[in-house]
Amino acid sequence: MTDVSQAFAEIKRGAEEILLEDELLEKLKQGKPLKIKAGFDPTAPDLHLGHTVLINKLRQFQQLGHEVIFLIGDFTGMIGDPTGKNVTRKPLTQEDVLANAETYKEQVFKILDPAKTRVEFNSTWMEKLGAAGMLKLASRQTVARMMERDDFKKRYAGGQAIAIHEFMYPLVQGWDSVALEADVELGGTDQKFNLLMGRELQKVEGQRPQTVLMMPLLEGLDGVQKMSKSLGNYIGITDTPTEMFGKIMSISDDLMWRYYDLLSFKPIEEIEAFKQQIADGANPRDVKIELAKEIIARFHDQAAADAAHQEFINRFQKGAMPDEMPELTVATTDGVIAIANLLKEAGLVASTSEAMRMIKQGAAKIDGEKVADNKVQIESGTTAVYQVGKRKFARVTTA
Repeated sequence: MTDVSQAFAEIKRGAEEILLEDELLEKLKQGKPLKIKAGFDPTAPDLHLGHTVLINKLRQFQQLGHEVIFLIGDFTGMIGDPTGKNVTRKPLTQEDVLANAETYKEQVFKILDPAKTRVEFNSTWMEKLGAAGMLKLASRQTVARMMERDDFKKRYAGGQAIAIHEFMYPLVQGWDSVALEADVELGGTDQKFNLLMGRELQKVEGQRPQTVLMMPLLEGLDGVQKMSKSLGNYIGITDTPTEMFGKIMSISDDLMWRYYDLLSFKPIEEIEAFKQQIADGANPRDVKIELAKEIIARFHDQAAADAAHQEFINRFQKGAMPDEMPELTVATTDGVIAIANLLKEAGLVASTSEAMRMIKQGAAKIDGEKVADNKVQIESGTTAVYQVGKRKFARVTTA
């Protein structure tokens, strides 16, 4: 294993909270491989980059010589994790869970080394526990303790139903840690209650309590809400290389560093060097391209990453129009609309004054031709591609 201080610094990279840091440091100093657990309920067939934040951290532990346990919650998946939910989740069938689990394994081994990864299913020990064991497990906690959970508290206060079986979820997740004798469990910041339950149950069973390492929830493309397919702000790991490249290049420069911290495998020193380059005047776009190519190569291959980069150059840096863009209709007044107003209504600029400025700079185009006059009026009933700068396009119909 590498030097403990270096290993600890790498483990802390991107982590939101470690409970308790002193415990983890002491475990690392013992020089023995630790059992690192992370559980995933296969509730949907496909993963996005937000899901891979935990898997990336597992990879770090794996490279440091520790035993990584990728736990598939085929039992808990049939309960449905209530975390962050304002209604009872619909339980999945065993067939759904197992089908999704197979897809998960295919996807996670693009990050983890399959030869060094221990895959477990929590039904293995939960089915053996039986009804008597489940009742004994349920007796370990009180309703009052469960109601300390923020999501349960909010649902109760709002008159939303809480099913009895939902109280079992954190207990079962905690029992997984007992069954595996986990030294460290990884989870998102929204999983704190469940993760700490593992520590409590391990203490009761006479085991050394696991260290809890919580990773932040990755923001989506909007930079505000967490990455989610339902919000449409996600980058799927099964997205095409072109889709991945375009989505990553669309994130803000500030969000780029967050993605580097949580998604990149580049050494900390190399990322710091990128930051210095930008401070010295380098274009952030070039650093973002490095991130896009790294992620595409991980889930596809290097040739796909290079091809997506070249397509980006052809499409944007050489002025080619994208195949896909927003399509919308803009209303006119008395049959016409000023070009500056149209650009604003289409979301290509924040204000008409910005539109005027972009037109003056020659950065506004209609069907690839520069707009020469900011007094141009667009008639009703026309459809054209409007462009501002190199990356903002919209196909607009006037009505």
